[in-house]
Amino acid sequence: MKRALITGINGMDGSHLADFLLEKGYKVYGMERHSSLKNRTNTKHLESNENFEFITGDLTDSTSLLSALSTSQPDEVYNLGSQSFVGESWNTPEQTSNVTGLGSLRVLDAIRTLNMETKFYQASTSELFGRMIENPATERTPFYPRSPYGVSKLYAHWITKNYRESYDMFNCCGILFNHESERRGHQFVTRKISDGVAQIVHGLSDHITLGNLDAKRDWGYAPDYVESMWLMLQQDKPDDYVLATGEQHSIREFIEEAFMQVGISIKWQGQGVNEIGYDPTKGKILVRINERYFRPTEVETLLGDPSKAIAKLKWNPWKKCNDWKGLVSEMLEVDTKEARNTGNLIL
Repeated sequence: MKRALITGINGMDGSHLADFLLEKGYKVYGMERHSSLKNRTNTKHLESNENFEFITGDLTDSTSLLSALSTSQPDEVYNLGSQSFVGESWNTPEQTSNVTGLGSLRVLDAIRTLNMETKFYQASTSELFGRMIENPATERTPFYPRSPYGVSKLYAHWITKNYRESYDMFNCCGILFNHESERRGHQFVTRKISDGVAQIVHGLSDHITLGNLDAKRDWGYAPDYVESMWLMLQQDKPDDYVLATGEQHSIREFIEEAFMQVGISIKWQGQGVNEIGYDPTKGKILVRINERYFRPTEVETLLGDPSKAIAKLKWNPWKKCNDWKGLVSEMLEVDTKEARNTGNLIL
């Protein structure tokens, strides 16, 4: 039985990857910090699985990483742990760098120190491209990160490649473009939208407050993207891959689609921070803009070219979800159910 260690187990990707690996017959160890022991919303269902085990470790503490690796003895390590909220990285740039950047180095060096024949996956990100030099981005596109998060991920990306070349380690970087699911944290814009729409429909909220509506992203479905992580580590040679759908939509389009799926055709009025989205049949304001949700340096557009991953990994970006509208539907379904249950409790 293969063994895998996943950092960032309680996040969206970590929990989906654990599900995937368990279905593949793996023994899975999910690494979490002591302070996150109660944050198991996405992983509660794993606690009763005999092939899954939580293990304590911290990306900011080398000793704990050595212990986690020694205990789990993994064939594969998936480093998904990070301070993952881009907006927060301007408020905590040092912590973001320590966890997201140096954390990757600590894991790599622990593997090297223990002389383990372990394959390593590093979760890179489309935020590496930032101000897009070319569109769509490929594995050869120059990086230009525009946030402390992106800069930290850039270090993690390059140190992973450096250790691969310096110590002949089987290290792969997956440059994943935006991917979402019903397990996405509520502070992220897509989940704010799906949850906000559900709350409005069930009378639990009046409107959604957002920032830049015209930023464009290449959105996919997280369960499909975690499969690509596994596929990379099954290859004969380590390499890096862009994972994307090859199509993009604006946050405005995401909002419009979410409201459309609940029968509301939202209209727009005004400009900048004074813009509003409203229901023309009722005259009710549904979306407001607040400048505090704008980033100091915006990433206006992100679009990836997944040709290499499709050709070499035989990866399908839309395997478990048909398209981006299906992604919106998946998220809305869960949030609508939660809102309905909350509404019933209030009544």
